[in-house]
Amino acid sequence: MYSPFEIEKMLHSMEILVDTREQPNKRFEERTEGFGVPWVRQKLDFGDYSCRYISLEGEQVSLQNVVAIERKMDGNELALCFGAERNRFEKEFVRAKAQGAKLYMLIEGEDWEKLYAGLYGKDKRYRSKMRPESLTASIHAFQARYNLNLQFCKPQTTGKLIADILRYELRERLEHEHDGRKDS
Repeated sequence: MYSPFEIEKMLHSMEILVDTREQPNKRFEERTEGFGVPWVRQKLDFGDYSCRYISLEGEQVSLQNVVAIERKMDGNELALCFGAERNRFEKEFVRAKAQGAKLYMLIEGEDWEKLYAGLYGKDKRYRSKMRPESLTASIHAFQARYNLNLQFCKPQTTGKLIADILRYELRERLEHEHDGRKDS
């Protein structure tokens, strides 16, 4: 078991991995500033965000195949993923499940009430034509099928939320490791 001091040392070395497909823009800059920790762009096989840290032996350890966060800017983007882009989208979840990875999905600016009512998306003129029943059914199916942890948040909270999720996932992993191996 690691001591609390050793765990804090490794936690302090955490860097967030940002998938290269995340488009740099003003919101991207605000999100990465919200991390409060260093970050680096890197191609990820699934998800938009993960993390890595430096072990006590000085080795860089990536959690990109252990935990990932998928971010959607609103319900319209999510509807697109469950509609026209479903095959590509689901392949990411299949890859994650094959790795035994834990997945989170953050949806900005939405809540269940808006999704069930079909009132999702930033601009009603461009709202998806996907029926609310189909969208919510797809979400629930993915939660069951891929052990998906779904969270709603405001765009201004996303960066901090990403960093907090990854930090606590890393902390839990370190607290339950012994001699570099996960306890059963």
